[in-house]
Amino acid sequence: MSNDPHSPSSAQRSASEWHDRVIDMRCRPAYLHDFFGATPGTAENETARWLNQRVGTRGDVEHYAASRTPDGFLREVSAARLKKAVVVGRHTPSQHLPNDRIHQIVHGHDTLVGIGAVDPILQGTQGALDEIERAVSTLGLAGIDIEPGFGEPARFADDPAYFPVYERCSELGVPVFLMTGPTTPDPRYNDPAPVAAVARAFPNLRIVCYHGFWPNVQQALGLAFRYSNVYLVPDMYLFVAGSTAYVEAANGFLGDQLLFGSSYPFRPITQSIEDVLTLGLRDDVLERVLFRNAERVLARASTR
Repeated sequence: MSNDPHSPSSAQRSASEWHDRVIDMRCRPAYLHDFFGATPGTAENETARWLNQRVGTRGDVEHYAASRTPDGFLREVSAARLKKAVVVGRHTPSQHLPNDRIHQIVHGHDTLVGIGAVDPILQGTQGALDEIERAVSTLGLAGIDIEPGFGEPARFADDPAYFPVYERCSELGVPVFLMTGPTTPDPRYNDPAPVAAVARAFPNLRIVCYHGFWPNVQQALGLAFRYSNVYLVPDMYLFVAGSTAYVEAANGFLGDQLLFGSSYPFRPITQSIEDVLTLGLRDDVLERVLFRNAERVLARASTR
């Protein structure tokens, strides 16, 4: 991409320029769970509609109805011309998206990548470690999601209960994904600071923070500034008030640590790609944010 200040701006270009290259780091089908709008007429579906409105979805806020079937989801990914869509699991007391289910969704589809999930509190330490091994080595999932702030009781990312998870993922050469953001039941646990202890203890572990700790943007940027193994995926919160600092940082030190995610079904995929092009990211940074950084994060690291 050109760095010429007189070349066409990102806002003047079309999303078609990025066809078949974008990696969407947070993209789940509606049919996966009622939470994602699987069932029309339910309270969960109304929440999905509401959230789409809050993060700036244009047009039909129930656009995700197209992905209420497996074939429909694949059509959505194809229509957006994604290179990869990352389907994320979850294991919390309130919601369990089993690793076998994630594997079932992504298996046999080159455009889909699965991320597994464990909860060492619910499963016990050894149970969680065994499941990490199975998810990565047997099911072929590309990383592990944990959600300390959604536990019962809620915990911070540096709680000792999670350190065996970090150690095993580091040994296997796969990233850990942390769920953060304003939907944390107790907002006090949407705190970037505890992640610093994890980043120090496991310097070779790629730590990916979904929702980018929004609205605690400056604190998240400070964390990522200090620790280059911390990556931020603001996903749908990249398009709401208070998010411009992510862009400013990406045009500087954060260029290799910011990743794109639509957070589908809570925001349309193509619209999110189009909207990224208007944020003021430099051309060379756009390439990294839209796919280069994701390629590096998702690649299985050598453990030798």
